[in-house]
Amino acid sequence: MEEEEEAIGYLDKILEDEEDSEPGTPTSPGPGCTFLASKKGERDAGKGLEMRKLVLSGFLASEEIYINQLEALLLPMKPLKATATTSQPVLTIQQIETIFYKIQDIYEIHKEFYDSLCPKVQQWESKVTLGHLFQKLASQLGVYKAFVDNYKVALETAEKCSQSNNQFQKISEELKVKGPKDSKESHTSVTMEALLYKPIDRVTRSTLVLHDLLKHTPADHPDYPLLQDALRISQNFLSSINEDIDPRRTAVTTPKGETRQLVKDGFLVELSEGSRKLRHVFLFTDVVLCAKLKKTAVGKHQQYDCKWYVPLADLVFPAPEESEPCPQVHTIPDHELEDMKMKISAIKSEVQKEKAGKGQSRAIERLKKKMFENEFWLLLNSPTIPFRIHNRNGKSYLFLLSSDYERSEWREAIQKLQKKDLQAFVLSSVELQVLTGSCFKLRTVHNIPVTSNKDDDESPGLYGFLHVIVHSAKGFKQSANLYCTLEVDSFGYFVSKAKTRVFRDTTEPQWNEEFEIELEGSQSLRVLCYEKCYDKTKLNKDNNEIVDKIMGKGQVQLDPQAVPTKNWHMDVIEMNGIKVEFSMKFTSRDMSLKRTPSKKQTGVFGVKISVVTKRERSKVPYIVRQCVEEVEKRGIEEVGIYRISGVATDIQALKAAFDANNKDILVMLSDMDINAIAGTLKLYFRELPEPLLTDRLYPAFMEGIALSDPAAKENCMMHLLRSLPDPNLITFLFLLEHLKRVAEKEPINKMSLHNLATVFGPTLLRPSEVESKGHLTLASDIWSHDVMAQVQVLLYYLQHPPISFAELKRNTLYFSTDV
Repeated sequence: MEEEEEAIGYLDKILEDEEDSEPGTPTSPGPGCTFLASKKGERDAGKGLEMRKLVLSGFLASEEIYINQLEALLLPMKPLKATATTSQPVLTIQQIETIFYKIQDIYEIHKEFYDSLCPKVQQWESKVTLGHLFQKLASQLGVYKAFVDNYKVALETAEKCSQSNNQFQKISEELKVKGPKDSKESHTSVTMEALLYKPIDRVTRSTLVLHDLLKHTPADHPDYPLLQDALRISQNFLSSINEDIDPRRTAVTTPKGETRQLVKDGFLVELSEGSRKLRHVFLFTDVVLCAKLKKTAVGKHQQYDCKWYVPLADLVFPAPEESEPCPQVHTIPDHELEDMKMKISAIKSEVQKEKAGKGQSRAIERLKKKMFENEFWLLLNSPTIPFRIHNRNGKSYLFLLSSDYERSEWREAIQKLQKKDLQAFVLSSVELQVLTGSCFKLRTVHNIPVTSNKDDDESPGLYGFLHVIVHSAKGFKQSANLYCTLEVDSFGYFVSKAKTRVFRDTTEPQWNEEFEIELEGSQSLRVLCYEKCYDKTKLNKDNNEIVDKIMGKGQVQLDPQAVPTKNWHMDVIEMNGIKVEFSMKFTSRDMSLKRTPSKKQTGVFGVKISVVTKRERSKVPYIVRQCVEEVEKRGIEEVGIYRISGVATDIQALKAAFDANNKDILVMLSDMDINAIAGTLKLYFRELPEPLLTDRLYPAFMEGIALSDPAAKENCMMHLLRSLPDPNLITFLFLLEHLKRVAEKEPINKMSLHNLATVFGPTLLRPSEVESKGHLTLASDIWSHDVMAQVQVLLYYLQHPPISFAELKRNTLYFSTDV
């Protein structure tokens, strides 16, 4: 689109102007002062207006796709209406009006909005106002309310009509959606069901764009109050819809007229007839009910089937030695679980590639289905900790949990309720039906805990290494043999990661043990304190292990903003009157090293990448090519490659050899430990006088990765790559492809894309801390070293479909088809 080209041309000019200006020469005022303005206020204003343009360009593109989708939905409506009055109608007028209810109105609203917004973005000026357009769009959300109220009926009607009419079934299975004007694909095929969901999704998208726009609109801009108003209306509308879709919890009345409330619910794996089944377990004030989700048609309310229930008055936890032996539990070897995690990561990348490459929604849906199946398998097969419930009048039920913490929580919640005066009862079939029917409305856990059920905007958690020292504990009433375990969440469930030694016969254990725990998107750390049991008679028949007693347990949120990244931070966690002292810090390695430019220009370390490539007459520095080649030759299957440190003296010897352009460098490389070569490559990037992705673009990378709207983010992140100097860009793309090849061997080397982004993100992005001749660079007091964002930037490019230098330079704009 012309307006996009003009926007990008405008941004290129700004960046060229900045490259031409001498250090110390203030750039001209106005929108051009984006990254290097001598006055912070001007810089922020310019950057804000430029980001505003990028956000709007991306949104305009996604708005065009949305209009095309609505057109595709409306296309069959006219011929269907025409046949409705004939002797052979495909659908009745009533059915047509139900299925296509309000689509025409929504189309007209967005067409008018698009036609008004397009010229404003096309003839862009820094003072352009468009808040009134968003305000008008928000004021027409009543049409969406009517659409949402009718949505389920529309889906059910479409489904019934498909079942009873082959002609309509063919129409609804393959609607043709026009591609964007500048797209290679003229049409894509989408189902009617998928298109009917688009308006519901669109309000959320518009709200995200309003967030992004407000973030980059100065408070004194005339648009600011109008955009605020539009955002307020949109958010109120969204929350009112959510209330309609998800009714608030209410209590159910028991047959005796008492209030029966839901206390706790969640998905657990039950071992039933020798196989693992996923169940939704509901703990009410007087009964435990184990249910299974029924398979229902799309758009219909989910329903539960009751598998069994046990009144709390009849429920007992058998002592481990009393429980009857259970059938052999088949456990999956760790390496198979790790392989599955790797598959899931690969499918996630595939989904991203499809979205970015304007893939068909069917292909994306297929991949998502595959990802869900794999995650479901992981959820079913990873738990091994037995949790048995026994009905004193009948049989036992066995669950397998992934965490002792979880087992303890369920046990404690049940035992607390059992302290009340409870009576046994039997539910009639009608009462059981009513209780099971209420589970859908009452449940607090709505989704199976797999990562594919997470929203894109949910916190991604921490990736990297958490260092934890478990110091000591106090508050025990009598001497015991004590130890602690540490659990973190990973792939939707908790995993035990570390265990201290047992401190014998004490009330004040002093462990002082340090652990390095690898985090894969973790959001919580759990600490459990146990009393070790040495009594051989207390064997658990479920798994032949002696059951140790939990003395206390506690949980700490791993907030990216709050977890210290440099110094140890001591903390105390209180659990059942016991206090455990521990310290922790999070690291993505080598945080203390700063960039120091080389005094001499003859070597390669600490010398500008442009100087090195010019001297070598190469596109990618020789040191980068040689280290990458050696790692790919004999280190690509090395466990922890790039994560495990090489010997410091070896790295210094290699550094000296490369700096001196030593003739024996190839012989040295072939003899050297592979971790030292990997360490030398990391050191080269870390010691560049400015990061590979440049100081100048650092704030824009931070802004771009924070954008909520996928189209705007894609637009911005690709443009930023184009804005890099050629030696930086070519070297970055070379390194990117290498890291992807390393991640392909993850089952063997245990280095995922996430791990590699954690290792290299800060190295390639962390800004220098230099000021020269008044030329403002990114001093640490202005730009905090946002490690998590640096990791996310590299991860974005690692998960992106292959990016070629020529294609990048040729294309003026990338669009996401995900609207």
